[in-house]
Amino acid sequence: MAELVIQRAGERRHLRYGWLDSRHSMPVAGNFDPAEHAHGLLVVNNEDIVDAGEGFDSHQHRDAEIVTWVLSGSLVHQDSEGHSGVVYPGLAQRMSAGRGIFHSERNDWVRTDGTRVSEPVHVVQMWVPPDEFGIEPSYQELPIGDELDAGGLIVVASGLPRHRGDAAIGLRNRNAGLHAARLQPGRSVTIPDAPYGHLFVARGAVDVEGAGRLDHGDSLRLTDSGGQRVTAIEAAEVLIWEMHAGVR
Repeated sequence: MAELVIQRAGERRHLRYGWLDSRHSMPVAGNFDPAEHAHGLLVVNNEDIVDAGEGFDSHQHRDAEIVTWVLSGSLVHQDSEGHSGVVYPGLAQRMSAGRGIFHSERNDWVRTDGTRVSEPVHVVQMWVPPDEFGIEPSYQELPIGDELDAGGLIVVASGLPRHRGDAAIGLRNRNAGLHAARLQPGRSVTIPDAPYGHLFVARGAVDVEGAGRLDHGDSLRLTDSGGQRVTAIEAAEVLIWEMHAGVR
């Protein structure tokens, strides 16, 4: 049966640790089983604000497809496989943790070009499981800012066979795809049909057919649904997961 469930921004778990302001759509800190609280294949949807000069020092992940989406500022990534780079708005980035990888994510004071950073970084991080556990770790990134500015629904990261050749970056999950849109007021996109869907309002406000107004930080969980129009009430950015399976 088709179902639409709204989670308001204020209903998310809110954690504040000095330099980190973090809001979780699914509980992931403490004694929580991510799969138990997943929607479809999405097990993590965190929105973080990290102060300048601060960040997550080297820590390990396993068996997760991690997509990082920066809304403002920039985040320095380094990992034990030798990948490094700066993630900024409009850059699609995915890390496959595979059999195990250590990485750090920091809003460093000074960039490699000598630029001094004073502003926080605002970032959304999302996890889905891979199709197979224990695979080789990998990393991928690609700038897609120009495509986003055109105003349509862009395939950011996907393992869905029908997205092969269309997705900015790949996912090692054949049942999941992430879309994004930057919308000016009055512009619309359509949520893809899927057994599971998840829409997160990363900024601004939108009207969703059948659900009404959603503001920054609100999300919509869809089951056996899709086809709804998402129309910007004010300048907005939305992240939409299309999922054709649930966590097993």
